[in-house]
Amino acid sequence: MIKSKRILKVPQESFLRNKLRKETRLLAGSAKLLPPVSFEVLEQMADDLLKRLNISEEYIDFTIVLLGNESWRKTVEATPFNRRLLLLPQCLKDNSSCKGVFDELGLNCAGCKACPIDDILLKAEELGYATLVAEGTTVAIGLVEEGSIDAVIGVSCMPVLQRSFEPVSNAAVPVIGLPLMYDGCENTKIDIKWLLDEVKDFNPNPVYQPISTSGLKSKIEDFFTDGAIEKYFTGDGVTEKVAKEFMQIGGQRIRPLLAALAYQAYSNSEKDEILYPLSLIIECFHKASLIHDDIEDNADVRYNTETAHKKYGIPQAINAGDYLIGKGYKLLSELPVKGNLMVKGLQQISESHVKLTQGQGADIQFHSGRNKPNINETLQIFKHKTGEAIKVALLLGAILGEAEESELQILKHFSDLFGISYQIRDDLNEFKEENQNEKIADFPFLTAMLNGQATEETFRSVSNFRKQILTHNLYTQAEAILDNHVQKCYAELDKLKNAKLRLSLYGILGKIFKPIGTNE
Repeated sequence: MIKSKRILKVPQESFLRNKLRKETRLLAGSAKLLPPVSFEVLEQMADDLLKRLNISEEYIDFTIVLLGNESWRKTVEATPFNRRLLLLPQCLKDNSSCKGVFDELGLNCAGCKACPIDDILLKAEELGYATLVAEGTTVAIGLVEEGSIDAVIGVSCMPVLQRSFEPVSNAAVPVIGLPLMYDGCENTKIDIKWLLDEVKDFNPNPVYQPISTSGLKSKIEDFFTDGAIEKYFTGDGVTEKVAKEFMQIGGQRIRPLLAALAYQAYSNSEKDEILYPLSLIIECFHKASLIHDDIEDNADVRYNTETAHKKYGIPQAINAGDYLIGKGYKLLSELPVKGNLMVKGLQQISESHVKLTQGQGADIQFHSGRNKPNINETLQIFKHKTGEAIKVALLLGAILGEAEESELQILKHFSDLFGISYQIRDDLNEFKEENQNEKIADFPFLTAMLNGQATEETFRSVSNFRKQILTHNLYTQAEAILDNHVQKCYAELDKLKNAKLRLSLYGILGKIFKPIGTNE
């Protein structure tokens, strides 16, 4: 836990700052730190280092910042200048003479030369940086998430750097943070030589250059437009028309994105001849399962539009789903990859397909009221229903990218945990949002938690069910279980050798598992 009551002090002597910079770089290199590193690990390393160097522990938080920087250094160095943001604080300006104008993003420098801001911005912009003079990290994280930038060099006071640690780590934002010489909200100072050294530092290495997840997501969205998808869906029969229509409808394309991320991370390639059909293969299997799932649940609406069986009838919907399964296997057979990769990919898809249908079968039993699974049985259903869908996406991309077997095993465990976490989160979100058409069956995990603690009367109405969930404090307990599984997801990612995929998946987890009911 961050010790917020400590005095957050920056060495005023340049020789001491430089000594600690040098020593933290050597320590991070020998420890082979893989970002993002937890605060607790950095804190222990900083404490040990200061004791070994016989330097006052009052500089522990400054040393933590330096170690955090070193954990991210290779990633930031490998990021092209035009994919970086330089973030400066407004308090660097000279309050007595500043002619800059503020807008919704921050300070628009007037170039009056009364403070160092203009010179720093000019040097960074000459290299191709995006620049921003604003407070806090929210804008920087947002720019990374929307794909405008891939890394940040930020200047701020020590308290802000400390508060920013958790959100930046959760969002997996590659960052080099430079503390102001002293705290205060006006007329502060920065070690300009240090800052310019960091700004100019560039060491292109495709192994460490981060993948723009949002940029890849936009590319995948383009794969499903009319002009693009017709390359693979060329027929004009009713079955193919229905299948194509539902391939293009809604959703976040999270599974194609996971497959594309894994392939690109391990292959260091962006070949459309692989990425495009790979994305379609995963979406074919996903949409087939949804079409069949909607029939089994007798659902009327999916993605704010009529379900396939509601629009075209059950026979046509079943047939379209079957067509998509066949289409997925056909596209896989046509991929321009090595034969052994094709076989391995086919094995993974077929294995996941079997487990997913087993999970769906158990879920049908639950919805029919013929079975009331306990918590462990419910988690197994989640693992098979959702975990396998995530697993087939990540594993197929990784297999085609020729990932090592050890990496595949880590991704398998991660997918199981991710699937379980995703379903628990859905349960809690549904409970939090509350709508007039909800059913007790919409809350499988909370139902499993309540089983054995309530009478049959509890399950006869949603209002009784909700009351009992709150009475037994089960919502809070479910949040704790969710947090535990999410932390296990991060722990699995920490085992991955592939820095690109680890950071990309960290960012996805950070976006999906924000506090329940928030959009921050």
